[in-house]
Amino acid sequence: MFKNIIMYRIAPDWRSTASEVEARLQDTRFVECGASQEKSLGWIEPRGEDHGPLLEVVAGQWILKLMVETRALPASVVNRKAQERVAQIEAATGRKPGKKETRDLKDDIRLELLPMAFTKQSSTLVWIDREASLLVLDAGSQARADELVTLLVQSLPGLALTLVNTKVSPSAAMAEWLVSMEAPQGFSVDRECELKAADESKAVVRYARHRLDTDEVKQHIEGGKMPTRLALTWNDRVSFVLTEGLQLKKLAFLDVVFEGASSGKDDGFDADVAISTGELQQALPVLLEALGGELPLA
Repeated sequence: MFKNIIMYRIAPDWRSTASEVEARLQDTRFVECGASQEKSLGWIEPRGEDHGPLLEVVAGQWILKLMVETRALPASVVNRKAQERVAQIEAATGRKPGKKETRDLKDDIRLELLPMAFTKQSSTLVWIDREASLLVLDAGSQARADELVTLLVQSLPGLALTLVNTKVSPSAAMAEWLVSMEAPQGFSVDRECELKAADESKAVVRYARHRLDTDEVKQHIEGGKMPTRLALTWNDRVSFVLTEGLQLKKLAFLDVVFEGASSGKDDGFDADVAISTGELQQALPVLLEALGGELPLA
């Protein structure tokens, strides 16, 4: 269900109920882009059922889903059309349009072409663990996470979010694990890593499907290259790539996690939510502890 993880702490004074959140989300329900609209975002049904609730509660865990739709209008197309218009004006009047007039031409062309542009949709899952005061985004980039958090805070009065931060930086911890060739308790180091130099060279070394418990890796780190990504597995149940920014990429739940799980059609969503959040409720605190624990909220 989740492929990426970006974690936020929820301020302890937020007390909204599920029904209150559902009512608030209705005000920013997703609507497709209008003919001249470049981007639209809003909340959709996590379960995928039309006209269903925008907040699903499964085993006490809250699940939301944000939809973003954009119209793909390449800048090269706009620029080409603008150049054609400029040439026409120059041929007809003998003068070349200035910078401001050219910008205005581009704006007009963009409005003309937008209704014909293809749209692209992408969705992002949100998991709220009320008991742990934790909000988790299945966002592949910090930019998407920032966009989602902005809408979420606007939609839910009183909600305040702070990125989870640890006492030991992920980069420093990953370097220690690789140099000592010893993963933190409960984890194993897998066969993917990226090391990047901090100096002006910005040199990068990437390992894929490669043993990392080697002198070569240690030498790179001792030479000044720091880990920016490292593949890990927790308890042979959850694998992921930890980044220097405390994001989890390529999250995967291993087969053992789903052994004995019901495969009934009707309860597929509930089972996926219960299993994935249940595993993460155990794995994430252990990971944060391996990074020295969380820094207290300011």
